Amino acid sequence: MATDERNFRSIYYEKVGFKSVEEKKSLEILLKEKSLDRGKLGQFCLRFTVPHSYRSLLWKLLLGVLPMQVNCHSFVMSQRKQEYNDLLHTLQVLRMIEEKTAKFKVFLAMWQIKTNDLTFDVSVLYDKNSSASSFVAIVKSLIHFFDDDADIFWIANKFYDNVVNMKGDIPRLIEVTHNLLEKEDPEFYKTLKSNAVLDNLPLAKWFDCCFAGIFNDNCIIRIWDKICGGSYKILAYLVTFSLTTLRHRIIKMTDVASITQCIKNIPEDTADNIVNKTIDMWQHNGSPLTVHDKPKPT
Repeated sequence: MATDERNFRSIYYEKVGFKSVEEKKSLEILLKEKSLDRGKLGQFCLRFTVPHSYRSLLWKLLLGVLPMQVNCHSFVMSQRKQEYNDLLHTLQVLRMIEEKTAKFKVFLAMWQIKTNDLTFDVSVLYDKNSSASSFVAIVKSLIHFFDDDADIFWIANKFYDNVVNMKGDIPRLIEVTHNLLEKEDPEFYKTLKSNAVLDNLPLAKWFDCCFAGIFNDNCIIRIWDKICGGSYKILAYLVTFSLTTLRHRIIKMTDVASITQCIKNIPEDTADNIVNKTIDMWQHNGSPLTVHDKPKPT
């Protein structure tokens, strides 16, 4: 009952604007320090939805685009922009891009220069199973979130660096997803397993791009707040509640492509509801960060 009452109050306060105002004030206090506390900023991301006006700054701090020393921000960002312009100029000199080239293609080529992976082979460049395709998916989502091109490029770089560092945990994350799904809906889980649907879902690919291009862009950003705060495991919860919410449609499907398309076409209000369920259950289980974390006592 206590949990229900707390959730009811949270929803009410948010509707009348109290919750968001209070959270914004708390964040502004944290950001007033001359030397910022990464731990406290990360905890803010894990506990709350980041206000849109502060998301770019907060993500850049947590992802390492900017240092925690405030007096260095102007200099560091000017250097980031200079490097961005140098990479852009390099591509222009190589005649790999032109004025009408799509932003995501430009950012991909710039990223590949930085990772020493630049190629003129288009078939390799856009291989759907490559890390490049995951980077592109993340960039395409970030373009919806932020306006500054240099910010988008650097946030995408650092965000995907974090994902790469977590790749070794993907098999365990898939296992955690199975366990959560079986716990939430044993009958549905059994059906998916018996039809070999669950084993054929591209979970590793979804985790590699953090659901960019798979889940509603306007809603996935709240999940990415948690990833920037340090929780990669929340993606297992997102898979679980995406599937269980759509169970009556998915249960009639036999091929993975149809299920993937079903998730891609989730209406925004339904997607928002899935994200709410995801965050609620993740918090109920102790807000675990990695697949190795044990739930905290509730």
